[in-house]
Amino acid sequence: MTILAIDPGDMQSAYCLLDAGTLRPLAFAKADNAQVLVVVQRGGYDRLVLERVASYGMAVGRNVFETCEWVGRFTQAAQAPVDYVYRKDEKLHICHDSRAKDANIRRALIDRFAVHDLKNGKGTKKAPDFFYGFKADCWSAYAVGLTYIETTTGGETCGQIPE
Repeated sequence: MTILAIDPGDMQSAYCLLDAGTLRPLAFAKADNAQVLVVVQRGGYDRLVLERVASYGMAVGRNVFETCEWVGRFTQAAQAPVDYVYRKDEKLHICHDSRAKDANIRRALIDRFAVHDLKNGKGTKKAPDFFYGFKADCWSAYAVGLTYIETTTGGETCGQIPE
């Protein structure tokens, strides 16, 4: 089963296609929303999972509402069933702390999945590691997919990297 996970934004979004069995990223990028929309429309995944915007009582600006509009557009264009993950749930699942920041999530992912590049989790072109090529919000998109996979399968049942 493949999961297309998206970390939406008002102008650009990051996506990551994950293999639900191995948790390996199969494809990922951060691109303009129109390009990500084409990826969603093209299909080739079994489920689309989007990070959903949540209100915590604070005033929000234009870009938050535009992000919400893109979540709706991605949902409408989906070629498979759609689910949502809230950022708070990602933080709790991956870091076990609702106050975790992006850097904490990235560190937890590296600690869990990196094999030899324990600093960045990426490795080099000659010796790529688990997150080779990841940048910017690709980490967040992967976290969306990972959280969805592990919380809908009843826990961390498939998180080990096969040798």
